[in-house]
Amino acid sequence: MKDNSVGDGILTEVGDWSFSGKTSENFDKHVATSVPLYHEGHNLICNISDFFLTRNSLCYELGCSTGRLINNLAEHNKNKDNIKFIGIDIEKDMIKIASSNNSLDNVTFNCSDILDYDLEKSDLIVSYYTAQFLKGRERQIYFDKIYSSLNWGGALLLFEKVRAPDARFQDIYTSLYNDFKLDNDYSPEQIYNKSKSLTGIMNPFSEDGNIDTMKRAGFVDITTIMKYICFTGFIAIK
Repeated sequence: MKDNSVGDGILTEVGDWSFSGKTSENFDKHVATSVPLYHEGHNLICNISDFFLTRNSLCYELGCSTGRLINNLAEHNKNKDNIKFIGIDIEKDMIKIASSNNSLDNVTFNCSDILDYDLEKSDLIVSYYTAQFLKGRERQIYFDKIYSSLNWGGALLLFEKVRAPDARFQDIYTSLYNDFKLDNDYSPEQIYNKSKSLTGIMNPFSEDGNIDTMKRAGFVDITTIMKYICFTGFIAIK
């Protein structure tokens, strides 16, 4: 009998990855051992927020999952007056967990499709491994909405799994990333099952592809703030 496990109590089928149900229940554990420097990325975002969040600022996290990052952001900025933090996620199971774990008055969560959500003017928008799950035809709409929402001088913090610029580098990326997961005690079968479950679900762009999409939205000032194999963090300032 075929084992459809991807580890951490999550079962999947080919092209059937979902963030609801068991995935949402086990998400924090699974993602921390599946994405290199996951928590370090949270810390980096909190520190960078000091440059953009001031009194009366608004900050969004698009694809907030269980709310851990946006709560960290709110806690990090707790001494600044009247900052609002809004987490948005399309999965109601994620929003239920995020809401139940939230004890901060200035953090709210909305279950909504980001592409249908009306973003208000904001000073910081975080997209932490979210855009890669949008269809290619939706990606430009996503970045256009972000750019339009930001106040002048505001920033997008974008973290994404990226494709390599050519086949040789992609082979290196894949091999090293598989080693990372093996070191975190995922079996070869679980790694294969996860890869197959993401078929047609995850659509990573290359680094240049992400930068080009941000530039088409209007961003000019863009740089890399983190890089580990096929995982990259960008900052884009309006």
